[in-house]
Amino acid sequence: MARLVVNQKNIPNNEELIKICPFGALEINDGKVEINGACKMCKLCVKKGPKGAVEYIEDEVKSIDKSLWKGIAVYVDHVNGKIHPVTYELIGKARELAEKINQPVYCVFIGRKISDKAQELLHYGVDKVFVYDEEELEYFRIEPYAAAFEDFINNIKPAAILVGATTIGRSLAPRMAARFRTGLTADCTILDIKENTDLVQIRPAFGGNIMAQIVTPNSRPQLATVRYKVMTAPKRTNEISGEIVSCNISKDKLVSGIKALEIKPKDTEVGISDAEVIVAAGRGIKSEKDLSMIKELANLLGAEFACTRPLIESGWVDAKRQIGLSGRTVRPRLIITCGISGAVQFSAGMNNSDYIFAINTDEKAPIFKVAHYGIVGNIYEVIPQLIEKIKMSKEA
Repeated sequence: MARLVVNQKNIPNNEELIKICPFGALEINDGKVEINGACKMCKLCVKKGPKGAVEYIEDEVKSIDKSLWKGIAVYVDHVNGKIHPVTYELIGKARELAEKINQPVYCVFIGRKISDKAQELLHYGVDKVFVYDEEELEYFRIEPYAAAFEDFINNIKPAAILVGATTIGRSLAPRMAARFRTGLTADCTILDIKENTDLVQIRPAFGGNIMAQIVTPNSRPQLATVRYKVMTAPKRTNEISGEIVSCNISKDKLVSGIKALEIKPKDTEVGISDAEVIVAAGRGIKSEKDLSMIKELANLLGAEFACTRPLIESGWVDAKRQIGLSGRTVRPRLIITCGISGAVQFSAGMNNSDYIFAINTDEKAPIFKVAHYGIVGNIYEVIPQLIEKIKMSKEA
């Protein structure tokens, strides 16, 4: 950790020093200069202020023996033993990372009556599946699940752990990061690994204006969450490889203040996350009534209708229809974007689609950099023609 220290005795003029900071982070309290929460650590006060007035001090970072931490682990996300597809996607990425550093791939499976279901994971190239099968783990409750997860980390010491960005994953991952005083990067879109086992975690930041590359070099394990449909799941093999390891944990660690009575499943919704074809509308739509044109095209193609964030904020579309890092991540066979410029936040939520077809008036729009096919034109002219062509082909 780095910090700035103010040496009052080296400040000849408080007012002159305060003027140096462009963020207003220097202020006078009781006649002394102090640094407030607006500080961006730009160090202008150190460089341009009186000599010794403000010092930049970097605390000594404790080194960690990385050789003690080996393997890439995946948390098995499930409900009543039914494994969430994001788990298989993360196994595929874990295998890719593990091959680079010649280390094993682990899974940690926590629940009740799941030992037989753990066999399925061995069809995907996992070296070991660590199973915590206890009566207290029948329903997801954060205290016992976190205790089992912590026990796995303490015993196995994986170098990195990948967790699906589901409701359960987003509850567990931060708690593990806090307990082990390590870093956690949420909603990663790209993952890589260095030879020294430092996990390179990449995700959009500052409203999607940059792609931040994040590493956690001085602590282990490294934690990252990844959304469903971002990574590619490996193909299931007929052969089984690897082994299942039954784990025991003290009952007193599984005590919870929450009592789960039953699970009531929600009605299954057909959403955009699993759609094969999507037609998406963006800021190019001028009014809410014009969405009928986009929806008609979607109906003709048997597609799901989706949109970008501005239409959600306008109140025109339900938030469940939003594509992007602040919405849903999709991976259809075909997506048609209508009047969408292609900001990073949106593109990261759909750029793994098999075919991307873009319509936009601006030939320099970012969407054309990720699209496989594109039309530079007004959606109010292009889409009606497209609708007419589809109708004619169906009639023929």
